[in-house]
Amino acid sequence: MKKILAVSALTLVFAAACTFGVLFAAQSAVANTGSGYSFAIDAAVLKKGSTGSEVKKVQQKLKNWGYYSGSVDGIYGSQTKKAVEYFQRKNGLSVDGIVGKQTFAALGINTGSSSSSSSSNGNYSNADMQLLARCIYAEARGESYTGQVAVGAVILNRVKSPKFPNTISGVIYQKGAFTAVSDGQINLSPDQTAMNAAKDAVNGWDPSYGCLYYYNPAVATSSWIFSRETVTVIGKHVFAI
Repeated sequence: MKKILAVSALTLVFAAACTFGVLFAAQSAVANTGSGYSFAIDAAVLKKGSTGSEVKKVQQKLKNWGYYSGSVDGIYGSQTKKAVEYFQRKNGLSVDGIVGKQTFAALGINTGSSSSSSSSNGNYSNADMQLLARCIYAEARGESYTGQVAVGAVILNRVKSPKFPNTISGVIYQKGAFTAVSDGQINLSPDQTAMNAAKDAVNGWDPSYGCLYYYNPAVATSSWIFSRETVTVIGKHVFAI
């Protein structure tokens, strides 16, 4: 009887040890998983103190567009924060120095959080199409339909050109590129005509014949733009290369 009780006691001790080991392992796994989950969340929101390849992407975009003059080192320091705030201020975003969903989108950086796209819109997402239509509406809503498509085509021609950012948002939000961004009209809701013009431009209609620039000579103030070769004139806009 004593031997049986001794064996039972040993069994209970062994079982308890195993249970503790399993619990410890489970807790460690949860802790590690939690750490990874936290990292994934942090990776989607960049702020002062963040580091890594996503920070480099942001720094490079801001540097290319004239908002940032520091090193592209992947370290989100004070200078990067000031550059992000400058970009946000100039482009109608909440000025907090944090690169979240809206700022990522304005920079033309895909965080993988959205996969919505339309086959009829080529490789452009619904957000791209909406932004393109907003720019067309803000820049050319008083122009003919052909003139509105031509403005959209210029934006898309810039996306394809190595001289400009390679995304619609990058082109539109490039520093000093469009008056509509500077004066805030980019935030107006586009009408159906502008939406249709955006679709036609994406589907290949280019009334500008490959132009990278357009301007209204009645209000343009840059002497440089007048030096560009004129290709066509549609309404009040001169389209040039």
